[in-house]
Amino acid sequence: MASLTRGLQLLASAVRYALAGAGLVTPPLLSCPTPCADWDLEALLDHVSDSAGVLHRAITAGCAGPAPLSDDGPPGLDPVCGLQRQTARLLATCAAAGPAPRLVAIGDRELTTNMVALAGALEITVHGWDISVACGARQPVPPGLAAILLPLAPLLITPATRPGLFADPVPVPGQASPGDQLVAFLGRRPRQAETRTLRPHTMPGC
Repeated sequence: MASLTRGLQLLASAVRYALAGAGLVTPPLLSCPTPCADWDLEALLDHVSDSAGVLHRAITAGCAGPAPLSDDGPPGLDPVCGLQRQTARLLATCAAAGPAPRLVAIGDRELTTNMVALAGALEITVHGWDISVACGARQPVPPGLAAILLPLAPLLITPATRPGLFADPVPVPGQASPGDQLVAFLGRRPRQAETRTLRPHTMPGC
């Protein structure tokens, strides 16, 4: 599949989608619930920031792990500003990366940068949707991005890897959009989540 070679491009698209949702955040919304159980919006923003830092380090340093403390920004940094800071570095990294795949060490295994980027694109896309839901906007996943990620999602999120990451898939009508199908596959309820009164369905750490 051609999309399997476009990980960095998809990651950049996912980041831009998440940033669009983050642009809706205001201070009073930071304590709002999200589709991720036990996470309010501030915690979700911090999680996406951390993920962007890990992805940046994986692509640039060839190993997956927490970003150095010096990369976290000054203490008390606004969570939206923190997300913008980390994702700006990640976007720059995606733009500068060459076409040749490289290996990334993850524990005792190695994955190509492309596969790492694909996994990151999937995570940041669904959390971009979570952010917009928490803000009351429910901005749909861009159709082009969703259509590419949808057939890849089962390759990355298997029955063996799903526990602890995502809840079980949620049934949706056959005519549901690719974006709705994608978030439903990742345990979200695209047509039942209510603005400001969310019924968390995903697992902690989702």
